[in-house]
Amino acid sequence: MNCPFCRSPDSRVVDSRAVDEGNAIRRRRHCQSCNRRFTTLETTSLMVVKRSGISEEFSRGKIIGGVRKACQGRPVSEDDLAVLAQRVEEKIRSRGIPSIPADEVGLAILEPLRELDQVAYLRFASVYQGFDSLADFEAAIESLRKDPPGR
Repeated sequence: MNCPFCRSPDSRVVDSRAVDEGNAIRRRRHCQSCNRRFTTLETTSLMVVKRSGISEEFSRGKIIGGVRKACQGRPVSEDDLAVLAQRVEEKIRSRGIPSIPADEVGLAILEPLRELDQVAYLRFASVYQGFDSLADFEAAIESLRKDPPGR
């Protein structure tokens, strides 16, 4: 790790701590050349492979943005959305693979969203799963009635 002040590659770790619920490591470093301290943050990268084949870094912000649209006008707070995004990321990372298809990210969103707000779930599922008819909505509603969240 190069020092951000003098660009020297000679630094030593003074302190390490897990942050972001263990998903990252914060390291406090001391530059041996200029004697200044700086902090680094180490995270594992998780790539999402889109349908087009293009890969991009996983983003909780994109999860929140997509789900926020489905939650418009619903009693869902920003904190609720942040928790949902965290749950989705934890579920995906627990698989232990470095890249995941975008479709699987969408599938990982469905269950936590179903538990959060059933109307938002139906909105998201209708777009994500491509509902084509009223029968698709009826089937999803019937599924919610047979197996309500939190049961």
